[in-house]
Amino acid sequence: MTKSIAIADRVFERSLAKDALLITGAVAIIALAAQISIPLWPVPVTLSTFAVMVLAATLGSARGSLSIVGYLTAGIGLPVFANAATLSAVRPTFGYLLGFLAAAMIIGYFASRGADRSPLRMAAVFTVASLVIYVFGAGWLIIGFGMTATQALMAGVVPFLLGDALKVVAATALITGVRKLVS
Repeated sequence: MTKSIAIADRVFERSLAKDALLITGAVAIIALAAQISIPLWPVPVTLSTFAVMVLAATLGSARGSLSIVGYLTAGIGLPVFANAATLSAVRPTFGYLLGFLAAAMIIGYFASRGADRSPLRMAAVFTVASLVIYVFGAGWLIIGFGMTATQALMAGVVPFLLGDALKVVAATALITGVRKLVS
């Protein structure tokens, strides 16, 4: 992949103040997306994974990752997680939330290096990032809740596959389309 820059850097001139505003805005968007949810046990289906994909690809690895850290930090006292929950109430989803951080790093890294120019590459990056979120999430269900690997897959991965595939397609179309507009 060729050296490129994040979409946000093509639109906004870099400054500490603009970075802070972009990160704060991303935290708010992820928090809002988390409220659009379908309750399932043990983890609800939300649009937060879609928001993480799009924002990490737009902001790049550093700002995308800082947005996730900000989101997780806000959740310590504010009801930013699904169903207006704080961090103390999201025990089953904790692994997925940590997976957001790893996913943001991966997405931002590759998008900033040109993956956002190719729908196929961007879809591959989003798919790998989704798998990383599943590993963190299902891993937490196994470690933190004593589920077997099969139980964790059936409760924490399988119900999300179709929806996440649709999110990958939508995020890919959005990011590659926006990238063309700002190039």
